[in-house]
Amino acid sequence: MPNLIPEVIPPEELRRLAQAVIARAKFPHLATVEASQPRVRPVSPVRVDHFTIYIANLRRYAKTQQLADNPQVELCYLDDAHDQVRITGIAEILADPLQIREIWDSHALLRRYFPSPESPELIIYRVRPLRVRYMKEWALEYHEVPLQP
Repeated sequence: MPNLIPEVIPPEELRRLAQAVIARAKFPHLATVEASQPRVRPVSPVRVDHFTIYIANLRRYAKTQQLADNPQVELCYLDDAHDQVRITGIAEILADPLQIREIWDSHALLRRYFPSPESPELIIYRVRPLRVRYMKEWALEYHEVPLQP
């Protein structure tokens, strides 16, 4: 019979474990809502800053309207060991031209699809975390990860 009592993990270790999953998994699934229907798709973040995740998007994609209607999202990272991190947050359009330029300059794929960081089709969303949870492979319990050290 498996142990159903969750393991106690110190907060600083939880942060390290969660950030390691994000680094290994690379391509999380993003959940949005369209009317009352959940929508999930893999995304490729263009920047990760602790638990703040930046995602590029084409303005014509359906998620643009979904996020305009309801900016509440969840990202789920799952690595090869089946450890997972779930980030619940708010998606907002990044408006700082210097940050957009830095992200665009650092990603060859963005430069391939968008002629400049001012391209009208390019939107970069910043997902501000409200809650981060970590689960070790099939542990049956999530651990709340502190957002600040």
